[in-house]
Amino acid sequence: MPQEQEKVTIPKKSLYGSVIRFIWKTILVGIGFVIIYLLSVEYNLLFLFGTSPSLDKLENPRTDQASELYTADGQLIGKYFEENRSPVPFKKMSPKLINALIATEDVRFYEHSGIDPAALLSAAYGSLHGDARGASTITQQLAKNLYKTRTEDTKGVLGHIPVVNIIIAKTKEWLTAIKLEQRYTKDEILAMYLNTVDFGSNSFGIKVAAKTFFHVSPDSLKTEQAAVLVGLLKAPTYYSPRYNPENSTRRRNTVLAQMAKYKYITQAEADSLSKLPLALNYKVETHYEGPATYFRGAVAEYLNEWCKQNGYDLYRDGLKIYTTIDSRMQKYAEEAMEKHMRNLQRRFNNHWRGKNPWVDENNKEIPGFIEETIKRTSYYQRLKKQYGNDTAAINRALHTPREMKVFTWDNDSLEKTVTMSPLDSLAYYKHFLHGGMMTMDPFTGNIKAWVGGINFKYFKYDHVKQARRQPGSTFKPFVYVAAIDNGYSPCDKLVDKRITINYVEKGEKKSWSPTNADWQYTGAPMTLRRGMGKSVNSITAQLTEKIGWETVVKYAHRLGITSRLESVPSIGLGPSDVSIYEMVAAYSTFPNRGFYTKPMFITRIEDRNGNLLHQFVPKQKKVLNTETAFLMMHMLKGGMEEPGGTSQALWEYDLWKQGNQIGGKTGTTSNHSDGWYMGVTKDLVTGVWIGGEDRSIHFRTSEMGEGSKTALPVFGLYMEKIYKDKDLGYTLGPFPKPTVKINKNYNCTTVLPKKVVVDSTAIDSVINLLNTGNIL
Repeated sequence: MPQEQEKVTIPKKSLYGSVIRFIWKTILVGIGFVIIYLLSVEYNLLFLFGTSPSLDKLENPRTDQASELYTADGQLIGKYFEENRSPVPFKKMSPKLINALIATEDVRFYEHSGIDPAALLSAAYGSLHGDARGASTITQQLAKNLYKTRTEDTKGVLGHIPVVNIIIAKTKEWLTAIKLEQRYTKDEILAMYLNTVDFGSNSFGIKVAAKTFFHVSPDSLKTEQAAVLVGLLKAPTYYSPRYNPENSTRRRNTVLAQMAKYKYITQAEADSLSKLPLALNYKVETHYEGPATYFRGAVAEYLNEWCKQNGYDLYRDGLKIYTTIDSRMQKYAEEAMEKHMRNLQRRFNNHWRGKNPWVDENNKEIPGFIEETIKRTSYYQRLKKQYGNDTAAINRALHTPREMKVFTWDNDSLEKTVTMSPLDSLAYYKHFLHGGMMTMDPFTGNIKAWVGGINFKYFKYDHVKQARRQPGSTFKPFVYVAAIDNGYSPCDKLVDKRITINYVEKGEKKSWSPTNADWQYTGAPMTLRRGMGKSVNSITAQLTEKIGWETVVKYAHRLGITSRLESVPSIGLGPSDVSIYEMVAAYSTFPNRGFYTKPMFITRIEDRNGNLLHQFVPKQKKVLNTETAFLMMHMLKGGMEEPGGTSQALWEYDLWKQGNQIGGKTGTTSNHSDGWYMGVTKDLVTGVWIGGEDRSIHFRTSEMGEGSKTALPVFGLYMEKIYKDKDLGYTLGPFPKPTVKINKNYNCTTVLPKKVVVDSTAIDSVINLLNTGNIL
């Protein structure tokens, strides 16, 4: 009989077990989904999520940082920036600042690892009950600020979907925050955060903010000051202590209350500090203030091109630029210019009292000068764009008075508030005289001082390198150097007489009859040295004719004049426009024994970490033989040593101890629009120009408007300060002796003739008789 098969009973699955298994499966699926989601966000799966910060960016975070400009003696004189930011290490931040930040923004900062779960739950609970609050940790905020996780560049395909884009961006911030916590210490994270945040008022980072609002360093912040700055982080404009002081005070007190709540200060301290006024020392750093403003503009022009060629951004990369400028010499140059221009402007205003200074060649006021000038301004072009051909509306705008700040010499602040129409404002500004000045070390090419104008905030046009004006008699040395280099000596003589030079220009016969500045001629032989020292036009004109005006042009270009020069008989009297920058470089050839040295702004450029990017070296070229260069230095001394020398106004200044020698040349254009002085010592070459913004604005007399009255005093005041500052190392003394044998005679004995005043009419009569053959 077959054995009966045993029946197996399978128990039914319990409901409880099924639920448990379902929950585990859901959790595992959820975890898997989260892992896949996080990996997809991290690695930008199928370009759906956008890029995240790379490992290199995490380990080498880069923020926009101002490039800094330093003088040769180590002084910071300016910055180039879009966001004004200068990092400072954690150890140079006040503990009071750190405490205020943590108490207000992230009280569990030292406990979490980038994400604060308690804060997230609190934020979620608050949102459900209508009390929305932030849950971002300081590390998350740093991730957002440092790596710009919400920009168009970091969006993927899904990043353009509302709500989804916020979730993805927040995920990136969490992931980045965790990675930051893994790579940096808590103190480093705090330092990076405070160095990157925007405090408003064009101040980025705690160093600039502390200086902007309180004029202190971050390690010197008081508790109440730190509370103000931390309060700004919530909304820099709304809580600005400068523009919304009530909001700022309220927010500061909230920060103080948080500090008391978490035991960083006592409640009594919080109550006491809450009653204090804000006590700002507010000043926004701009490009318009500080020393060497015009120089900084010229350097920026050069640096922009250098950065373009070398792959850097001047306004973002935090470069360290070390210049040739000496801060002390720059200060003395600016002081000398300001002191003299205050006095000169007063004389100019008295000179034209009751009249407008814009005149024609007959010294008659130019009609409609202001009305025509304003049409060339950007303001007028904006009016044209706004009103089109409605001239009545344009004229109303031009004649409507309004309150404005203007430049003035009347007070130390150099500005005042007035009510003027735009036309009146333009007329007001056209009355001002302007100036430019540059000093250079002739041996290295290092520019030591650069004053481009009287006030950069109100007059941005640079009169050192940007402007070109007629140099007048300061151009004469190029005639004499060409002559000496081609056989003449300082002791050769020409007769001081009226002459007429006939020449052909573009097929047309022309003649030119130069006159001396005083309209007088001695009729006697005169050495070339005395002719240049006394700036006698007749001597210069004859010498130019003998050596050829083309030769003068050639030598001027050889010595460093790059501007276009007209090859005409009057070339030696300076009719062609040149810049101070060119003239100083050209004159520097004489003390540098015939070597032309290209002017240098910068000695080296470093990156933000102090690594050398480029070292600049002087560029020199031999353009004169050593003997000629020495003889030209001897010639330049003639302005002081020859009877009637045009530099002798320098005797008024304290420059003549220890046998000190100065060579120089004055220059004045025919209508006194331009006054120049080129001064040379054994160590330095300096050029000064003074004049009106327009050539029609000038003094009317030689007594008031010649270069020895307008430009030379700036040089005298400046050199007095240079010699008094022993730390600069510039000493009084004679020019060096020649290093080669001098074959030409240069120790001339000047025999003064009796002064002969020759009437120009009589000269004309004599010339006519000579031409007709009636006199033998």
